[in-house]
Amino acid sequence: MERLERGGRCLRAALSGGRVRRRLPGLLLAIALLGSALKDSDLVPDTPLRNKRNPLNVYFVKVAWAWTLWLLLPFIALTTYQFARSNFLYGRTRSVLLVLRRLSALAVGTAVWYGCTELFVYIENLTGECSIATKPGDTPRLYSTKRECHQDNGVWSGFDISGHCFLLSYCALMILEEVAVLEGLSIDQNSALRVVVNVLFVSLCFLTMIWVFMFLCTALYFHDFSQKLLGVLIGLSVAQNQFDSDEENSQEGLWARSATSTDPEQAWSDSKVTFAESRV
Repeated sequence: MERLERGGRCLRAALSGGRVRRRLPGLLLAIALLGSALKDSDLVPDTPLRNKRNPLNVYFVKVAWAWTLWLLLPFIALTTYQFARSNFLYGRTRSVLLVLRRLSALAVGTAVWYGCTELFVYIENLTGECSIATKPGDTPRLYSTKRECHQDNGVWSGFDISGHCFLLSYCALMILEEVAVLEGLSIDQNSALRVVVNVLFVSLCFLTMIWVFMFLCTALYFHDFSQKLLGVLIGLSVAQNQFDSDEENSQEGLWARSATSTDPEQAWSDSKVTFAESRV
């Protein structure tokens, strides 16, 4: 438990002030640019990560949103409830309502993930064509989707926006945005809640590291530069728009300066100041 506590403190110190959160978009764009340059120059070594069936890709990246969702779900619920009780001095019912409102961000994230994924598939089907060997005299078949082409062992060539670059950048930014609540949250040092929150926090930080590392692997081994650039730009833009919308539409913030304010409007006003300062 002491190691967990020390690890949590170190990670909170590294993330304090929003420095990592502010610099991550630029880092991801730089990785996409440099990774593509190395890939196009054939300077990337041949490693198991080049194989799409490597364990990290199969068991993490392919289900990246599920990992992000199921770790953020309890983290947001616990920290929001504790924040509402200790900082806003809300009762149980009102605190639960605030938890449900905060969890709606994950519902929006799920809709974003599904909608963008379907859009990428549609664009690839719309812009692609199937290359398949046919016997002399056979009438070539017209394929409308990548799946139909692959079922007949064909090769589909279309504009494949990098879903990995989109999803990994989106998940990493969402995690860093949500864990920022710990800067204004006070939990008793020896409580079971602190242990659970620390476990979730450390797990989310390690998950973010995996997402950034796999983003690097995607930049080095897969997709064209334009496909990766468009994927990461969509991920960053959607994440930023979601955070800005959540800040504007919310009436109660999670980054309140006053730990004892009973006035929700004043608490939210203070929280916006703190949140804005963390982005400067």
